[in-house]
Amino acid sequence: QVQLVESGGGLEQAGGSLRLSCTASGRTFANYVMAWFRRAPGKEREFVASINWSGDATNYPDSVKGRFTISRDNAKNTVYLQMNSLKPEDTAVYYCAAAAGRTMGISSRAYNYWGQGAQVTVST
Repeated sequence: QVQLVESGGGLEQAGGSLRLSCTASGRTFANYVMAWFRRAPGKEREFVASINWSGDATNYPDSVKGRFTISRDNAKNTVYLQMNSLKPEDTAVYYCAAAAGRTMGISSRAYNYWGQGAQVTVST
């Protein structure tokens, strides 16, 4: 089992920045691909970013590419999501996820473990 706990959400104005953190416990963190997803009100869960075990490969959808950066610190068992140039459409609950193995999937079905979610609200 892997337990994931997100932190760092909140309210920010459009154009501002926020950083989310997700700390893992329970298994060897470096064995897992890590990702961030989000769910806006009334919408399906959406892939936001993923990172491989070593941190040298990342993947983003076009909606956040160039604005969001995922990174990880295996010594701290923590993955981060730096969100810059925030837009109101980024408002959602953001979830940290972990997948055993090496595949950096963009589907939520690829991930075995999930955090409880962190609310991010971007105002105009």
